Amino acid sequence: MPHEGNLLQAAVVFLFAAVLTVPLAKRLQLGAVLGYLFAGVIIGPSVLGLIGNPQSVSHISELGVVLLLFIIGLELSPRRLWVMRKSVFGVGLAQVLLTGSVIGVLALSVFGQPLNSAIVLGLGLALSSTAFGLQSLAERKELTSPHGRLAFAILLFQDIAAIPLIALVPMLAGVDHHTSTADDVRHSLQVLGSIAVVVIGGRYLLRPVFRIVAKTGLPEVSTATALLVVIGTAWMMDMVGVSMALGAFLAGLLLADSEYRHELEAQIEPFKGLLLGLFFISVGMGANLSLLFSAPITVLGLTLLLIALKLPLLFVVGRLAGGLSKVSAIRLGIVLAAGGEFAFVVFKIGRDQGLFEPRLYDLLVLTITLSMAVTPLLLLICARLVSPKVQPVEVPEKFRQIDTETPRVVIAGMGRMGQIVARILRAQNIKFVALDTSVETIELSRSFGGVPVFYGDPMRPEILSAAKVGEAEYFVIATDDPETNIKTAEIVRKLYPHMKIIARARNRQHVHRLVDVGADPIRETYYSSLEMSRRTLVGLGLTQAQADARIKRFKHHDEQVLEAQHAVYDDAAKVLQTAQEARAELARLFESDQLEEQSGKS
Repeated sequence: MPHEGNLLQAAVVFLFAAVLTVPLAKRLQLGAVLGYLFAGVIIGPSVLGLIGNPQSVSHISELGVVLLLFIIGLELSPRRLWVMRKSVFGVGLAQVLLTGSVIGVLALSVFGQPLNSAIVLGLGLALSSTAFGLQSLAERKELTSPHGRLAFAILLFQDIAAIPLIALVPMLAGVDHHTSTADDVRHSLQVLGSIAVVVIGGRYLLRPVFRIVAKTGLPEVSTATALLVVIGTAWMMDMVGVSMALGAFLAGLLLADSEYRHELEAQIEPFKGLLLGLFFISVGMGANLSLLFSAPITVLGLTLLLIALKLPLLFVVGRLAGGLSKVSAIRLGIVLAAGGEFAFVVFKIGRDQGLFEPRLYDLLVLTITLSMAVTPLLLLICARLVSPKVQPVEVPEKFRQIDTETPRVVIAGMGRMGQIVARILRAQNIKFVALDTSVETIELSRSFGGVPVFYGDPMRPEILSAAKVGEAEYFVIATDDPETNIKTAEIVRKLYPHMKIIARARNRQHVHRLVDVGADPIRETYYSSLEMSRRTLVGLGLTQAQADARIKRFKHHDEQVLEAQHAVYDDAAKVLQTAQEARAELARLFESDQLEEQSGKS
């Protein structure tokens, strides 16, 4: 079975290359994407030749982009897409037309390309890489930033625009497909029919299917169902000539409001990451490096020209149409300045239809690949240049010097919760010291009469030592970032095992994680919610005593449920089951209380 041996050998080569290069690239702060590209170049035919035919993996690797767009669709919803319509169809259209026109005119007038080739070149190079852009933004946690949201909207429009562009290439090449009007109508009906099947299936068929699969309790069946939905939709769309990626995005969009959305996302995520890595490896493998050595000035010149054209145009679009600040507009330009994966598809069709010579096609592929490789370096340079102006905070020396008597309590975070704790402790004449990383908060707190609050990161052991945490009785964590609270609790518990830690929790999941590190969690909105409920019950006709009894009953019951869920909080299905059982039990307890009250009256 030589074929199976080759397949296993290819799998080993891919995984080995990724395991070696990606951690190295991440350590050098270049990002995982550049690591995958570098791995592809090394194992491809241009260097070691471990994989002779890059096309053999291109179809599988395209599934990475398909799964990525499915998850993007899941995280949106038709309602949210409608809200984003101006960014997607306004800014996105402006970017593609402006960039495509400039590059097209340059190809026509400077490089002497025919009009039809110049149009395809302009529009193809106007597209950016969805996989590359979103991965880069996610690695830097910038997806929710202003430039991240606008980049997402532009990329979404580009994915939609790629479909008519792919259809346009054979027409511009003047290829006669001998298609009649009847054939065109039939093809249009097939496309509409496929979209209708996805819409109707997503709305009415998938939920019962997922319900049945969930009842089996077998995670592998759930994974297989999730993959079947994505790959099946992509295959069906591909059969009728629609982009697989867009088909998957449509399927995700229709399931965005489904109760199984999080389950689907969790099942697809590992495959998406691996196949997306394979996609970038295949891009690196496809690069014809011999051109880089035979015509280095041409290749590097075209790469720099592409970025030098797209970056300022994206900056202008970001500033004028997107309303971004200068820094955000520069970041938008850097993220989207590279070429995109759909350009490979467009230019391959152009080569096959005779629009481009093979050498020009190889030049274009290498230019796009190098532009992708340069982007992480540009992002790194941008972060280094911009960050020094933003990050350093001028902290007065008096805020840094933690000179206090032995405190009984140390408070981390002097926001809304921390200030209330500090005021009560101060009124009770209990010695405490507070830490915060906001100079404005420290100045405000000290303006109310010398509150002992100092500048310091509670996750740094030397700061904890200077604040004499080891001599305190209680450590109160009141910052508004759940992850910071959990990490602070871990560090304090590790350094001071006998310390009593009271920590602010955002929700039930954070409660469980804080309990795991030995902290006593307090949910930040829990008690105010109970008071709101009590006042509402009184307003609706219950007596004060009845409302107090209901709230007391709820508190006791909720504490029991929380304790029971702690044993299974990593299992979403069991947590859901516990919550449903608890809801029924609470209703029964309230009904029992009402019957007791009625019997007491009679």
